[in-house]
Amino acid sequence: MALSLSIFWHMHQPDYRNAEGKMGMPWVFLHAIKDYYEMPWLLSRYPSLKATFNITPPLIEQLRLYIQNGIECDLFLTLWSKEPRDLSSDERAYVMKICNSTQFDTMVKPFHRYVELFKRDDLNDIEFIELEVLFMLAWCGNYLRHNDATVDRLLKKGSGYTSADKRELLETLMRFLPTILPFYRSLMEKGQISLATTPFNHPILPLLIDMSNAQRSNPKTKIPPNHFPMVDDAKEQVRRAIALYEEVFGCRPTGFWPAEGAVDEKSAEIYKDNGVQWIATDEAILFKSIGSDNRDELYRRYAFNDLFIAFRDHGLSDLIGFTYRFWEGDRAAGDFLDHLRKIDEKGENAAVSVILDGENAWEFYPNNAFDFFDALYRKLSQTPWCSTVTMDELARTHERRLETLHPGSWIYGTFDTWVGHPEKNAAWELIYQTKSDYLNHRQRLQEDVRKKITDHFLAAECSDWFWWYGEDHYTDYSEEFDALFRSHLIEIYSLMDVPPPAVLFKPITGDKKNLHALVNEPKFPIHPTIDGRVTSFFEWLGSGMIDESRLFSTMDKVRGPITKIYWGEDIDTLYIRLDGEMERLKKSGTIRIYVKGLERSIDIDLRNPPKEGGLVTAAIDRIVEIGIRKRLHFHDMESIRLRLEVLVDREVVQVLPGVSELVVDLNEDYSEHWFV
Repeated sequence: MALSLSIFWHMHQPDYRNAEGKMGMPWVFLHAIKDYYEMPWLLSRYPSLKATFNITPPLIEQLRLYIQNGIECDLFLTLWSKEPRDLSSDERAYVMKICNSTQFDTMVKPFHRYVELFKRDDLNDIEFIELEVLFMLAWCGNYLRHNDATVDRLLKKGSGYTSADKRELLETLMRFLPTILPFYRSLMEKGQISLATTPFNHPILPLLIDMSNAQRSNPKTKIPPNHFPMVDDAKEQVRRAIALYEEVFGCRPTGFWPAEGAVDEKSAEIYKDNGVQWIATDEAILFKSIGSDNRDELYRRYAFNDLFIAFRDHGLSDLIGFTYRFWEGDRAAGDFLDHLRKIDEKGENAAVSVILDGENAWEFYPNNAFDFFDALYRKLSQTPWCSTVTMDELARTHERRLETLHPGSWIYGTFDTWVGHPEKNAAWELIYQTKSDYLNHRQRLQEDVRKKITDHFLAAECSDWFWWYGEDHYTDYSEEFDALFRSHLIEIYSLMDVPPPAVLFKPITGDKKNLHALVNEPKFPIHPTIDGRVTSFFEWLGSGMIDESRLFSTMDKVRGPITKIYWGEDIDTLYIRLDGEMERLKKSGTIRIYVKGLERSIDIDLRNPPKEGGLVTAAIDRIVEIGIRKRLHFHDMESIRLRLEVLVDREVVQVLPGVSELVVDLNEDYSEHWFV
């Protein structure tokens, strides 16, 4: 029997929309004119061949946004379309940053005039327009260069571009965008390709379901201490992806590429429960699942719990993604066939899955990889011992059942690319804290507000934010990605009508200073008098302290009334002290304390604070002091996580702490701090 080759192209871009729905970066548009039509078009030139394309929901939604709203949905295109004289200095710098980001050797060098203008910062307005047009032409793929009259004319012109050229080019490119998704559907209906999708916002689904999966895949991975499962979000990510796919392509998806090939047994169950027939991931997951690294095992057909799973050949995929860019096209295609021949000679009925990004590699190839693909597809169409199949076809039979499915992703079979580094964990902690605060307010919110908040949570769970945090990947746009991530969480607080915690306004990227260093932990037991005053120097000595004013100054935000938080305990009571501006709080202030595990918040009306002898004691004068009876409130709890809200006139004006939750060990004996 012939070797079965499944070629799988993953077409994805992050969701570049900010909280207002405007795209802060233009990469969806640029890859659309270079790759998203071109990749299926290259295959369609060889009708006997088959392949699978995975199209993610963020890509679909952003393509449709361009079609529906035009350039107004994109910050860069809005500025690019203007006359240079109408741009501010910051706007001009942003446009130049994008135009100078193009891969030089393969995309700039073919244009003599582009080389002359590239990276210059002293362009006059006429030269600036030339740079803009050349940038856009460099991003036009081979399909447009060979089939669009406007693109062809401007390429032949070579230089001396005008504002009229710029307008004409943009108009023709905008007319091109609506043809992309229907082209995929037509090839699917002909049977030449199968289509798949990914959970809605491209999240690492196993980490949403259980963050401990990160340590199951790598015991050395450090995970956020305040993690908790977000299974409902994981299920919603899958449901929404299916609904969007069905709307665009007229049928339900049969297969999914889990974002970043991230799998575990529970996520596999979610896919199956939603009628998905197959998923795909990396060979590392197979080898960990079967406890063997025998490569012959890779080319069998597997199922876990009756869900077919294709395991990609990592080496062959990386040859296309990273190696063949340096080779002449015909030689690279021949080498690829030689590798397949060796696999075919080892056994009958081998199934090989080659899976990689469908857009990001080609700008590093000469001629956008046209020469390589033309040679590869030509050779495959002439090779009788190799049959290309879609994933739908491959999934119809399987030889072996997996008893277990090891959690992991396509990178080393772990989740370390998305969790473990302090920056990555800081981003997760912000999600967890925002989710906790939302759950405190959820019941009072209208249904339409809840839906908007869910949208922002799902967007914040996108894997791409975590990809760029840390030191394992680099981009010139890390600040933009960071700001987009935090904007979703900030908007959630705005929708709740609650002030966002100060930490959300502090960039995560490049901040090597751990925010938790701003927290001084308690050193000794304390026994303060609850009277609203610092009765003696010693009564709060040894307490924990967070200086909120340091956060305010760092983030340059309008501060709330509280500048410092102190806390500590003795055997019976948990004590909290708040310093700051007291007058407004005396007139109409409330302190609301949320404790994870308690159904109700602890509300303290500062106009009439509870007196000594009750479950809660409080006083306000120069400071706020609070005492909470531990045994009566926190029965059987060894530790608690606190969140405080400060209300004035029944409106939340501050969320505390601004760093994260306050974690209190109720059984702390402070022995490590004893001295004699």
